[in-house]
Amino acid sequence: MTTSTRYALLLRGINVGGPRKVPMAELRNVLAGLGHTDVRTYLQSGNAFFTTASGAGEDALATAIEQALEGHFGFRVPCLVRGGPYLRAVVDACPFPAGELQPKQLHVTYCSAPVTADRFAALDRDTYLPEEFRVGDRAVYLYTPDGLGRSRLADALARPAVVKGLVATTRNWNTVLKLAEMAQGTDG
Repeated sequence: MTTSTRYALLLRGINVGGPRKVPMAELRNVLAGLGHTDVRTYLQSGNAFFTTASGAGEDALATAIEQALEGHFGFRVPCLVRGGPYLRAVVDACPFPAGELQPKQLHVTYCSAPVTADRFAALDRDTYLPEEFRVGDRAVYLYTPDGLGRSRLADALARPAVVKGLVATTRNWNTVLKLAEMAQGTDG
């Protein structure tokens, strides 16, 4: 008996201008061409969902999708693939009072590998207050009272010395919730 699994796909660094445009209709076609089913996209910034019976793990799926996207578009698109239970666990583990904050104030940076506090040891957290971050498993939770666009802390967390060796991509709290919902197939 073959078991199908539902995943979310998070693309990094596309559709923000310049030559790295990935139209969502084409992304859906690429995913379907890899044999994935029930392919859907959310927003125009690189969130997709698919079901697969391949049995491949998240990293192998991400690598295959990166290769297919590069072949189709002619440029590399870093990808993360995460299952619904993991995405729900990210929501449940939020160390900030999400229900009391505006969604634009809370973000999650999904990372390709586990992150530990020592990766951020060189950052003087007090310098960025009232902005704060907390480290999760393969996620970093970021509280930015004035939003991400004005965040000095977000800029510091994105520096090459901090993210070296990682694929990391950030989503606002509304998108974090929708990713968990859609990857579990409970989006109605």
